[in-house]
Amino acid sequence: MVVWIIGLSGAGKTTLANEVVAQVRRVQRNIILIDGDMVREVFGNDLGHTMEDRRTNARRICQLGKLLDDQGINAVCAILSLFTESRSWNREHLKNYYEVFIDTPIQYLVQRDSKGIYRRFNSGEIRDVAGMDIEFPRPDSADLIINNIDSKEALLSFANVIAEKITESTQ
Repeated sequence: MVVWIIGLSGAGKTTLANEVVAQVRRVQRNIILIDGDMVREVFGNDLGHTMEDRRTNARRICQLGKLLDDQGINAVCAILSLFTESRSWNREHLKNYYEVFIDTPIQYLVQRDSKGIYRRFNSGEIRDVAGMDIEFPRPDSADLIINNIDSKEALLSFANVIAEKITESTQ
C-alpha cells in the first residue's frame, strides 16, 4: 500500500507519517517512509522550488511509490502534492493507494511556522510558497481528511487508523 499524506508546509505531514510508520513497524517491517525533502536529498539536491522542479520531484516520488508498490513494500509518503495529475496518476497506477489530506487553515500554519517558511515569505526573503503565492489545489477525492487545528496529540490520534489500513492491506 502507498499512503499519500498531503498538505501545506507545517500541516503535520511528516509528524503523522513518522508515527504511522512507527506503529506499523511494531507488527511488520515491510514499510518505508518517503518525505519530499528526503527525495530531493537522495537525488543530490538537484532541484529548486520552481513549478517545474516541484513537478519533477513529484514525478520521482510517484515513480518511487510505484516501484515499492510493485514489489509489495508499503510506503508512507509525506508530500506537499501540489499537482492533481500526480494524485490521479497514483490512483490509476498504484495497486493500493490511500490518500490522506491534512487540512490546516493558513492562519494556523503561519502561527506555527516550524520551518520559518511563512515568516521568510512575509518578509520578502523567499517566494514560491504553496498556500501563499502558489495555489494549493485541495484534493477532491482524499480517502481521509484530517482537520488539524488542535494539538499534536489530536493529529497523531489518526495514526492508528492509517496504520490499521496498511496492516489490513497486507494480510
